Amino acid sequence: MIPVSKPKITKQDINKVLKSLKDGWVSSDGPDVIKFEKNFANFIGKKYCISVSSGTAALEIAVRSLNLKKNDEVIIPNFTIISNALAVIRQGAKPVFVDCNMDDWNIDLEDIKKKISKRTKVIIVTHIYSFSNRMEKIISLCKKNNIKIIEDAAEVIGLKYKNKYCGTYGELGTFSFYANKHITTGEGGMICTDSYKHYLKCKSLRNLCFGKKNRFNHEDLGWNYRMSNLQASLGLSQLKRIKKVIKEKISIGKYYYNKLNGNKDIQILPPYKKDLKNIYWVVGIVIKNKKKKAINIINKQKKNEIEAKLFFWPMHKQNILKKMNLVKYKNFPNSEYISTYGLYLPSYLGLKKKDLDRIITVLNKILTNY
Repeated sequence: MIPVSKPKITKQDINKVLKSLKDGWVSSDGPDVIKFEKNFANFIGKKYCISVSSGTAALEIAVRSLNLKKNDEVIIPNFTIISNALAVIRQGAKPVFVDCNMDDWNIDLEDIKKKISKRTKVIIVTHIYSFSNRMEKIISLCKKNNIKIIEDAAEVIGLKYKNKYCGTYGELGTFSFYANKHITTGEGGMICTDSYKHYLKCKSLRNLCFGKKNRFNHEDLGWNYRMSNLQASLGLSQLKRIKKVIKEKISIGKYYYNKLNGNKDIQILPPYKKDLKNIYWVVGIVIKNKKKKAINIINKQKKNEIEAKLFFWPMHKQNILKKMNLVKYKNFPNSEYISTYGLYLPSYLGLKKKDLDRIITVLNKILTNY
């Protein structure tokens, strides 16, 4: 079976982790945690970084740090992972879902404008799959309405929009280092900010909000969302080759695009789109023929020993969110379409040309004979 993704672990990665094991630095109290935070901050160009246990943890802490009140509204993409909604709900605020556009599957600016209300306090801007959002337009809109921005850059580590890295435009930015990301710590995440106030708040929330004078007398309720030194050791090693990783991922994406772009049955995103660059975290396609649902194509791919996976399931169709009466709007045609007809293909580091050709041949055959 050709998998959709698998991490690339080098000898340097293994040796770095082994050194921490031999030195006894296994918990979150270790030198590589601090070093990884510093190096990641230097890489993306932010003053402060706080390492955490996952991308979801990063979102929860970032949202909590903004001190939202009950019934405050937070605009999030309808087409995203549920972590965005979860982070908002657990702070007592209300998520307001916004449809995506069909050009690059990111959040739709015009729909944002329609959903802003007097209660809107924050927008979580998630960069979906490959392309960045056009941040200057969102920033301008937020300034006019006194709305803060949290960027979820979990899927676009190392992607720049107009000479700034994604995750650095908002008041806070969050990242994930899950096993299928450009760099991995197994599980793990990062929060980035230029605000010393947010830095202190996030750092405290990550670590159970221990007291300053009396460690075990707590002034607030936080989480144990710390990253271990072993994870940070792996992250440090992987971060050193981030540019090489991005180059290889883009090369794989371009190969797919050049081979599949002529197929009228599918939409595949290009390497470039005006002022946007595709980083190809995943290589996604959307089926244009409504008779050919993604799940059926995935099952046919599986019979040929090729894995493919469905796109995110939209927030307005999540059973739990409907039970909680959190689906205020129900018209999301774009995210509903691509969640039904979208899938992504194998694109892991080290994927061989012969395997790419086989994946493409099988896919074209399935689409033709569906």
